[in-house]
Formats: sequence, structure tokens, C-alpha cells
Amino acid sequence: MERMAIWRSLSGRLLVLTILFVMLAEVLIFVPSMARFREQYLRERLEKAQIASLAMLASDEKGISKELEQELIRNSEVFSVALKRDGARELMLMAPGEMMVKARYDLREATVWSLIRDAFECAFTQQQRYIHVTDAPRFGGGESVEIVIDDQALRNAMLAYGVKIFYLSLVISLITAGLVYISVHYFLVRPMRRVIDGVISFREDPEDASRIIAPSVLSGEIGQAERELAATQVEVHKALKQKSRLAALGEAVAKINHDLRNILASAQLLADRLEASSDPVVSKVSPKLINSLDRAIRLCQHTLEYGRAEEPPPERRVVDLRALVDEVGVALGVRGDDPEGRTATPSVRFLNAAPERLAAAADPDQLFRALLNLARNAMQAIDASGEMGRIQVEARLSPEAPPPARSRNGVGHDVGSVEIDVIDDGPGLPINAREHLFRAFKGSARKGGSGLGLAIAADLVRGHGGVLSLIESTTAGTRFRLTLPAPNPDHPVAHRPSPEAQAALTD
Repeated sequence: MERMAIWRSLSGRLLVLTILFVMLAEVLIFVPSMARFREQYLRERLEKAQIASLAMLASDEKGISKELEQELIRNSEVFSVALKRDGARELMLMAPGEMMVKARYDLREATVWSLIRDAFECAFTQQQRYIHVTDAPRFGGGESVEIVIDDQALRNAMLAYGVKIFYLSLVISLITAGLVYISVHYFLVRPMRRVIDGVISFREDPEDASRIIAPSVLSGEIGQAERELAATQVEVHKALKQKSRLAALGEAVAKINHDLRNILASAQLLADRLEASSDPVVSKVSPKLINSLDRAIRLCQHTLEYGRAEEPPPERRVVDLRALVDEVGVALGVRGDDPEGRTATPSVRFLNAAPERLAAAADPDQLFRALLNLARNAMQAIDASGEMGRIQVEARLSPEAPPPARSRNGVGHDVGSVEIDVIDDGPGLPINAREHLFRAFKGSARKGGSGLGLAIAADLVRGHGGVLSLIESTTAGTRFRLTLPAPNPDHPVAHRPSPEAQAALTD
């Protein structure tokens, strides 16, 4: 992976920001420190001037020599000193020459803000000037001490102090930023870069299991991110591996399906010839055979289309539910003249409880497939239990539209919905099947099953703007419900079975 420039990386940006923030903090400290330096500078001169005044007072009445007076002035670094004692102000020292005082400051009345203001005024004043400073003497040596000094020396001292503070702040900033950079680089950037490298490597070939990141033992957010990434990559790898197998399986099924369709077409031609037979038994059975072959051929065609894209959109029509459920029973092996609904499996009974003249807006072939898948799953579950069981299909109108239909265009004109329940008294669905319901290859209720029946049924119902849901599943039985839009006058009527086929279904 191409490494980013240090200044564009997270650690580089943190390095720059740390330097800037530390310098900003130093600026906030620098301003009051300069005011404090100026105040301390003035107080030192006042103390020296007070000591010089006390030396003058300690001398005899003749006073001191001019040379000694000038030496005191030089050592105290002032131009004049005045001491106020016992209500009287006395000029103790005075340098020769004229001095025009430009500003006066009384440290006894100074505040923090006034000291900061005076410090800035001194620092940014370019011309030389004399200033008068007053303060209380130390240890009660009088009422006040007054001095006159040249602020040029004060300004030079402040600038020298400021330069030292600046370089000290810069060194502190660099050291702090360096420590932050090293800490961030080793504890944050390197683990994050490892995660990024793992993502990029896995993206290049997600089907290669060796590219799945190995989680480290780090705690905290980075360690959790690595563990979650590893879990995600494992799931994606499994899903892609399964999809690859499904793709290969789909290609094989498409080839088999193509040949199967040709075989069914030949069988259909033979069935057409049987329909013309004068044998009453053959005439009675042939419509069922032709109908089943037609459905098988259409299913083969749809399977090929699904392999190329997806399930074809339903051709919604008004479907007679009771007649359609009868056809599901025939597919399960129920004879049309058997009122008990005995199927090809002796232990299972199939009962059609759909009311007469109840219709749904659906594709008849797709709805048949969905109901057949649910009924066949129920039959297999009952047969596997070894007990006698019953499958019953009920249907009713509901005033509410199915949930998807409330927000789908083209279905909102339907008035209410039709609910179709497929009920069995089998052993119920296992917990694993309920957790992965309607998911292919995961939601199977029996050993060796693929779970495709429920997945296909749910997909077909969803394509109608309806919903397939599990209402209940206990040891006493299972109930699935298909909720479909109710028909409206714009839906064409489905093709009715021929009179012979209808007779065979109701005979």
C-alpha cells in the first residue's frame, strides 16, 4: 500500500496540531508573565532606591559626596529617588540633567488588567521616555517610595525575556508534540494501518481465506474493531463461497433444466394424443396430466429465466382460490372423488377449507407454486414424524391491505387483502428453522433439506406485493399465512380450466 506523506497522515496532523496548541497555551501564559516581569522589574528598582535612601539618611548632616551619590544612582538603576516619611516628601537622590516624565504609575493601585495594559504599552512604545513609579516601601520604611527611570532599559529587558520565553515554549512544544506523535503512532496509527491493510488485502480477493485478518490481543476500540472486522470477513468469505457454489449449481441446473424441458415437451405431445382417447378412464385422467405437464414446462422456462435475472414479475389476475387449492391437492396426490382428502402419503390428509367464490389478485402459476411448496413441506414434516396428520388450507377477506401494498405503486388501488392460511398438525418447526426462516439452505425444517421451498414461496408472495409470515409453530402444529392484495375490477380474470378438467377436480 502506498504510504501517505507524514503531513497528510493522522499522526503528522496531530504533531502539527500539538505544536500549535502548545504555542497557543504558551501565548495565554506569556501575556500575564510579561506583565509580571515588568512589575517585578519595577519593584526591584524601588527596593534598590529604598536602600539607597536609607544610606542617605544614615549619613551625617554634611551629606555624602557627589561621587558616592552618582554611584548609588548607578547601582539602583534610577534617575531620582524620593522618600515620603512622616507626612513629608524628601528628594533623596537626583541625577544631573533635565528629565521630562511622560507617564506615572502607582503600583499600590495596580490591578492585573492594568499591569497587562501597561506592559503592552511599554513593549510597543518606540520612543525613549522617563516614567515615574510609586510604591509602598518594604518593611514600613515610610509612606511611599518614588523613582524615575528610563523605560528603554525596561523595554529591552522585557524583549529579552520574551525571546527566552518564546524559545522555551518552542522547545516544550516540540518535545510534547514528539511524545504525542510517538504515542499516537504506536498505539493508534499502526493498529489502524494494520486494519486498513487487512481491508485492502481482503478486498482484492475476498474468496482467499488467508487474507482474513488475524485479530490481535489489543484491548479497547482498536482491538474490538479488528475482532469485528475479522468476524465480518469470515461471514463475507462464507457467503461468497456459498454463492460461488450456488452459481456452479445454478449452471448445472440450467443445463439439466433445458434438457428436462425438451423431455416434458415430448411428454406433452403424447398427453395431447391421450386426450383424444375414447377410454373414459383415460379421458378423465388426461386433463390432470396435461395441466401438470403445462405447469412443469412453465416452471422449467421460469427457472432458466431466473438463472439469467430473477423471478419474472407476476401476471396478476383474479384467481378462484378454492379451485386453485383443489389443484394443489391434486399435485399432492388427492383424488378428486375423495372427500376425506387422502393424499399419496397415507398418513397425511389434505382439506380444502377455502370458501366458494373467494378470489385473490395473483399470478395463478406462482400462487400455485407457493401453496404447493408450503403444503409439501408440511406433508414431509408430518410423514417424518411417523404420526397421522392433516393439512388444511383456509382463506378469508381482510379489510386491511398487506404491509408491502400500503407503500407500493400499482397495488395501492386494491381494496383490502386476502389471507390464506396453510395449517398442519405436525411436530412444528425446530428452533434453527425459525431463526433462519425463508433463507435458502438455512431454514430447512428436516435433515437433508435445503430450505428452498419456504424461500421460493416467500419470494413469490413478495413479488405480488404481499407477505408470507409464520403465525405460530408449536408441537401441536404450524400455521403459515399468505397475505395478498384483494382483486379490483382492473385485474383480468384467470383462465378457467376446461370443463373436463373442472369435472375431474370436482368429481
